[in-house]
Amino acid sequence: MSTSAPHFNATLIGGGIMSATLGMLLRQARPQSKLVMIERLDKVGEESSNGWNNAGTGHAALCELHYTPQRNDGSIDVTKAILVNEQFQLSIQFYTWLVENGIVEHPSAFINPVPHLGFARGEADIAFLRARHAALAKETLFSGIEFTDDPATIREWAPLLMAGREGNQPIAATRSVAGTDVNFGVLTKRLVTALEEDGMTLHLENEVTDLERHGKGWKVTTRDRKSGDSWSHTSDFVFVGSGGTAVLLLQKSGIPEIKGIGGFPVSGQFLRCTNPDVIAQHNAKVYGRPATGAPPMTAPHLDSRVIDGQRGLLFGPYAGFTPKFLKQGSLLDLAKSVHRDNLLTMLTVAKDEVPLTTYLVKQVLQSRSDRLEQLRVFYPDADDKDWELVEAGQRVQVMRPTPKKRGILQFGTEVIAAADGSIAGLLGASPGASTATAIMVDILQRCFPTEYPTWRANLESLFPALNADLATDTALYDAICARADAVLGTTIVSGAAQLSTPA
Repeated sequence: MSTSAPHFNATLIGGGIMSATLGMLLRQARPQSKLVMIERLDKVGEESSNGWNNAGTGHAALCELHYTPQRNDGSIDVTKAILVNEQFQLSIQFYTWLVENGIVEHPSAFINPVPHLGFARGEADIAFLRARHAALAKETLFSGIEFTDDPATIREWAPLLMAGREGNQPIAATRSVAGTDVNFGVLTKRLVTALEEDGMTLHLENEVTDLERHGKGWKVTTRDRKSGDSWSHTSDFVFVGSGGTAVLLLQKSGIPEIKGIGGFPVSGQFLRCTNPDVIAQHNAKVYGRPATGAPPMTAPHLDSRVIDGQRGLLFGPYAGFTPKFLKQGSLLDLAKSVHRDNLLTMLTVAKDEVPLTTYLVKQVLQSRSDRLEQLRVFYPDADDKDWELVEAGQRVQVMRPTPKKRGILQFGTEVIAAADGSIAGLLGASPGASTATAIMVDILQRCFPTEYPTWRANLESLFPALNADLATDTALYDAICARADAVLGTTIVSGAAQLSTPA
């Protein structure tokens, strides 16, 4: 390689919310860092971070029923719900700091208060929802969450749930007014603009094609998608935040931590409402339980959105299959990801995940009337002509070997990092963007173990509760929430003082 090739302290591959967040944290932790971001599209924030490529739920486990599994004895495990909520609280602190420091001038451009509801039909699901509410209501982070099985109250909370509902089938709902809707695409663009203004180099319409060891760091080879020319640079640290294709790039790096790991792509679609009168009647994100055999990220939900200042409404997701690892990816992505070391992992998952395979086949073959039938479980009075089908972002689930099994399918978000901390990548799906801040702080700790202790003072200016346990420190939690509400215009403080919980 030519000695004139540029050198950077950190390379951020992918122009989404993950890379943007890590770039901002690195800039604050070590202001002198020389950063470069490489994005294959002509704009940042246009894949999974784009406002219409996800549901925009500020995932805090307030309504996501799959974060609270029911144990065999009937009790509710709230461990993951508390973890996800704590992670989102770190994002809230980050957003507050961004606005206070003028990095984002208008918080309503990317975050807005929207109540989060859990919804259940039938005795079994209602019993689960009631037990879930009882378990969560005891926790500081979920104070103020309400439960009702009264149709009139549900009609008040979310009128569309009751519009046209007939018969005596029992229903129930929980509500938290602490919920939010987040436009991660807008947030990404603002973060990247701020980083550019502060000296970060941004290469759009460029695609990383290879990663090779270079001393203690990496040689990064990139192709300009407009000219077709290739160029290289060296970097002390590389973050692979390129969505589903992170699997492919980590494989190119050759780090042992990626050995045996594969990716399973799941595409998504939503029904989007086109009737302003219907949209105006709904102000909530309403989640149900995933279908039997379906991955957690397919939990059905009827969601209010705020995109570019306009309210929207969508329902889904409907799962599908494509071999692409990105919405604007290649049909060869899946084939390219199959290697000798992960073939057994992938075959084992294929053998063991028959219910998931069956579910996906049914999803792919469903008709428009099938999709509308699912919508009418939530909104019985839905009119076919008011809804259009739109493509959502692409998600790639992690398949990995374990000491006890040759291959398992993992749901959620997972960091893959080299032992020396010189490279890290992010795989998986939801809660993803909502917990980007916590994930990126974890990467700083794992990949910069020597420097991190000296960075903590700088980072604590962003995160007053960085090392606190908000689940037990009620006073600090209330203070963090009150500050966020004042700065962001949210209603994160949702304690008993604001809401009364029906018996």
